[in-house]
Amino acid sequence: MEALPKGSVVAVVVTRHRRELLSESLKVLASQTRVPDHIVVVDNGPDQPVEDLVDQCPIPSTYLASHRNLGGAGGFALGMLHALSLGAEWLWLADDDGRPADETVLAVLLEEAEKRKLAAISPVVSNIEAPDKLAFPLRRGLTWKRNTQDLGTDFLPGIASLFNGALFRASTVDVIGVPDYRLFFRGDEVEIHRRLVRTGLRFGTSLKVAYLHPDGSDEFKPMLGGRFHAQDPENPIKRYYTYRNRGYLLSQPGMRKLGALEVFRFGLYFVGVRKDPKAFLEWIKLVQLGRRERFFRK
Repeated sequence: MEALPKGSVVAVVVTRHRRELLSESLKVLASQTRVPDHIVVVDNGPDQPVEDLVDQCPIPSTYLASHRNLGGAGGFALGMLHALSLGAEWLWLADDDGRPADETVLAVLLEEAEKRKLAAISPVVSNIEAPDKLAFPLRRGLTWKRNTQDLGTDFLPGIASLFNGALFRASTVDVIGVPDYRLFFRGDEVEIHRRLVRTGLRFGTSLKVAYLHPDGSDEFKPMLGGRFHAQDPENPIKRYYTYRNRGYLLSQPGMRKLGALEVFRFGLYFVGVRKDPKAFLEWIKLVQLGRRERFFRK
């Protein structure tokens, strides 16, 4: 393969059993006004292969089939390392169930990153069904923002959604590394965010462009008039990884002060709101697994 050009951008997409969604994502990635120089697709479910979709992509692409499900964390780690090995100077990360809102997203992110001297920059992550709403609620102090118009008009420093359309300099990845494969999925993005904060590097969210993603706000249950929320996935697999990995995160430098607040918040939610002490005990058990780094697969 020929060397990538100066200033090259490699898009990294992780997929598993989402053929139609991946097809839409690849179409939008390839239609950018600033086209990525290469796309790397990591397929965690090659029993339902999507190599033909990658082959049909009009820009240079690499299909990496993993015959072991690496999860989002391992998939992005593999894809990012491959992108770096190709000589990428920028890495553009995207999951398979989302896509850029329009064809200008990459160009704007590059322009903003250069102008503001950023190590990483993210677009706003909007609800794919209602783009004026956020796909995930954003907490600012005790206030939760749910609409894109509540965020402002330009730029949010120190806040970013890193696996949904975020753009990284290769030199940033040299410093923060790639996602921790042990986390599998859930919390891996938060852990990368934690590392990025601790480096002191500049990053943030551009409010000029958006990345569309299915709504994820239904897991966040409000309490005390919306001043607090507790993440409570209905799916037991998601609940296992969410709480176990959160326990690990709360044991790490930069997040330890949140530990007592988490116990209060989830105790209030499970005991006071759901009236389910057994669920609170399950939460404690899973958090302790993470703290002890017992990263066994469910």
